[in-house]
Amino acid sequence: MKKESAYIKSPFLLVLLLALFAAPAVFAQDVADTIKIRTRVVFLDALVKEKRTGVPISDLKPENFELFDDGKPRAISYFNSEGQARKPLALIMVLDLDEDGAGRFLKRDDVRAAIVDELAKLPPGDEVAILAININTIDDQKEAIRDGHTLWLTDFTRDRTQIEKALARIPALVAPAPKEDKNDPAKDDANSPKREGKGSISITTDPKEAAKADDAKPKEDDVLSTETIKANNGVVITRTIRKDGSVSVKRVSSNGKVNMELDNVYDIAGATRDATNAAQEKRPNSQPAIIWLSDGITPVFKEDVGATEQILLRQNAIFNTLNVDMKTLYKFLVPLGQPVMGWVGISLAGSSRRLAQQSGGETVHVNRVKDYGTGLARVIGNLNARYSLGFALAEDEKDDGRMHELTLRVKAADAKGKQKRLEVSSRRGYYVPKTETADAIVK
Repeated sequence: MKKESAYIKSPFLLVLLLALFAAPAVFAQDVADTIKIRTRVVFLDALVKEKRTGVPISDLKPENFELFDDGKPRAISYFNSEGQARKPLALIMVLDLDEDGAGRFLKRDDVRAAIVDELAKLPPGDEVAILAININTIDDQKEAIRDGHTLWLTDFTRDRTQIEKALARIPALVAPAPKEDKNDPAKDDANSPKREGKGSISITTDPKEAAKADDAKPKEDDVLSTETIKANNGVVITRTIRKDGSVSVKRVSSNGKVNMELDNVYDIAGATRDATNAAQEKRPNSQPAIIWLSDGITPVFKEDVGATEQILLRQNAIFNTLNVDMKTLYKFLVPLGQPVMGWVGISLAGSSRRLAQQSGGETVHVNRVKDYGTGLARVIGNLNARYSLGFALAEDEKDDGRMHELTLRVKAADAKGKQKRLEVSSRRGYYVPKTETADAIVK
């Protein structure tokens, strides 16, 4: 019996020994066959709607899409249809509380209730943060207000109670309308963009006077941060944030003789920077999307609009706007003032629409109470109804620092084989990533 037992065990010992000797060779082969490949991918979201009805189309396939990069076709290597494996939304609502603009509507209880109702319906994973700008300086949280112009009402959340509490603060934050002053020449000046909460503008054409103005400003040790933008036309924009919270934006022309400065201003460019930074810092794995709610009057340097576009394109952030009705007076004054202010480099209106077009967002007009809820639901619904597309960059494609123009074409036929008339919204460009966006381990 003992001999039989030893005979039975010996084959198992032999197999075990062979396995031990063979294992290192197999492991070594696995390691040798593993290759690390650097993959850089450019992503964009696309909203496709029927042009006549405005209804999103949800049954398209990769073959329905054609993508061009600086006019050259790109092979679509990543595709997710509507709602599939999409990123959660990091939604930032920017509310312009100017009494002469959207503030006169947002202080109404029924308007805010309509907004709360829609934000409370956000799908799981999606969250909203609310930023108020052009606010009244009289507030019990004054230390949290940057120069009385902006305040985060709530961090990212989808809790209805928290959203209600945040929006309930709006009536006290709405900036009061400016008092009429018969001696104020800006009152009847169609070329003046001066409105309460929009900051003051100074224009100096004499270099000596410009130097005197600079000497009167706080010194360098009072400066918290400075951003300089050098535009292609030679114009230099300098945005300065001081330790006391005040913000100024200065524009110097290409010949260096014109010095124009907006003091105590918090414009659409500043709000977009803060919103995208907040999304990147607090929700880096979400899709950033901004909803700008104002009357459309947004005094800002034209070159700063271009720099803001670049921020949106780099972050793949989608800018949307809800526009309320302008006051009747401004409907007449803005067209008259725009050419003159454009001569000195300021855009009075239209910047929000431009940012929406370039980033693939939407512009929706609201005027009745129910329009606020409907308009907000449309923007949020269309953000969730987008296709996610992507293409890989080749190894030899370097970061050239410039914007690459993207063109997306979509073709789809109806049941009778006739081509549908479609409306496509997607970001209009991208910048080559400087770092790897993904590392794939492939055997």
